[in-house]
Amino acid sequence: MTLEQEIAKRRTFGIISHPDAGKTTLTEKLLLFGGAIQKAGAVKSSKIKDHARSDWMEIEKQRGISVATSVMGFNYKDIKINLLDTPGHQDFAEDTYRTLTAVDSVIMVIDCVKGVEMQTEKLMEVCRMRNTPVICFINKLDREGQDPFDLLDEIEEKLNIKVRPLSWPISMGKTFKGVYSLYEKSLKLFTPSKTKVEEAIEIADIADPSIDGYVGENNAKQLRADVELIEGVYPDFEVEDYLSGKVAPVFFGSAVNNFGVKELLDTFIKIAPPPIPRETTLRAITPDEKKFSGFIFKIHANMDPKHRNRIAFLRVCSGKFERGTNYFHVRQDKNIRFSNATAFMAQDRETVEEAWPGDIVGLYDTGNLKIGDTLTEGEKTTYTGIPSFSPEIFKEVINKDAMKTKQLEKGLLQLMEEGVAQLFSYQLGNRKVVGTVGALQFEVIQFRLKNEYNATVEFASQNIYKACWISSKDPKKLEEFLDSKQRHIARDKDDKLVFMAESKAWLQMVQDNFPDIEFHFTSEFKENDEVASR
Repeated sequence: MTLEQEIAKRRTFGIISHPDAGKTTLTEKLLLFGGAIQKAGAVKSSKIKDHARSDWMEIEKQRGISVATSVMGFNYKDIKINLLDTPGHQDFAEDTYRTLTAVDSVIMVIDCVKGVEMQTEKLMEVCRMRNTPVICFINKLDREGQDPFDLLDEIEEKLNIKVRPLSWPISMGKTFKGVYSLYEKSLKLFTPSKTKVEEAIEIADIADPSIDGYVGENNAKQLRADVELIEGVYPDFEVEDYLSGKVAPVFFGSAVNNFGVKELLDTFIKIAPPPIPRETTLRAITPDEKKFSGFIFKIHANMDPKHRNRIAFLRVCSGKFERGTNYFHVRQDKNIRFSNATAFMAQDRETVEEAWPGDIVGLYDTGNLKIGDTLTEGEKTTYTGIPSFSPEIFKEVINKDAMKTKQLEKGLLQLMEEGVAQLFSYQLGNRKVVGTVGALQFEVIQFRLKNEYNATVEFASQNIYKACWISSKDPKKLEEFLDSKQRHIARDKDDKLVFMAESKAWLQMVQDNFPDIEFHFTSEFKENDEVASR
């Protein structure tokens, strides 16, 4: 195949939602339809051995939640689908935000009972920053939920995006009969089943009396009234409006029952965008450029507990990636050869010889790569838009086993490189403080340090308001500041200087007293944007 043909057949998207909306379950069902797995796992029950394929970390199996982005590739109807299942829990939002930089479109899962929730709103803001195309899947129709029209109004109001239903539910909960596809003009009847998939019944006209026989006279009458209202209120669906991020198509279904998922997937491969151009510090790079380029959006250590490996997730943006080829590492200004490259099915991997724009490749790494790094065939440019966040909670690391100090230091370094949290090492006393955006991350770090590195730690709360990266155009003024605030100066994992402010008022006072010092509340991953002076 030519480069253009390879690009045209690829769809790279993320699945996002508030926790417990059914995102991981939907992911499983999409994999089932793609033939990637033969049996869906159980997301919740710790008694069941077949856990959800995308939740492969031990702590995810125990807690029944996703705490890291999973990457899965599979083929469906001659389309190569790259699916990224993200954590729903807000404590792991940073991983999700970064993952959204690596996708071309998004499927957002909404619980029909709870409607639009807070984390969904935050995720939608990130999508809107890039005008990412969004499809909504309203899930759990087998439960008594909100009125479908009310849900559509809530999506438009809270997520600030126009919607256009492409399927419509016939009743809900115990009396749920199925969905009518407004896009395909077909009827699909609901039968509760976690393994069977019902075939659609083609309906030439919504007035067809055979519908009454399938769903009952009253339901058929309501369906016709609803469809008439939809066609009158909502404009015709235009693919361009979806691709520009202006309109979100909406589907209804029950992921746990395999219901409505096939319609979603069939429509998705027809309308979702293939790989799109991406901005760099020099210019926009299009996927069909012959020379390879890509960026690292995620790093994960110890995906296989039997082998202490470190894998960097690369999004291919242009050209063709070939295993064993030397590529230019822009930040380090040198060529690196990747002899081991893998494609993913959650934690299962297979060696990949080549990859095309839209593909996600795992690169075995010994510590050269960081989140936000760009690889090219020689061009000195860097992909932009990898978000980073100032921590909100700070706790000191207390080593409970002095004999395992080396293991602890290695574990902390690797976990921080993954972007799980941020590590600050104080200049005085060699204290180490971890900063996160959510409390649950400390539990994950503690669990992984113990199980992956055999290091036992506790965390002690710290009275810290904000970590501020500092710089100054006057080296002498910077030295004076460091001397006067030694007790509050730390280094991050990249050895950048950080001022640990204990309160908002005190930070303001310090800023007023040291006008020559610049205080930065974000830390970019890219070397050329580093704001902190050494």
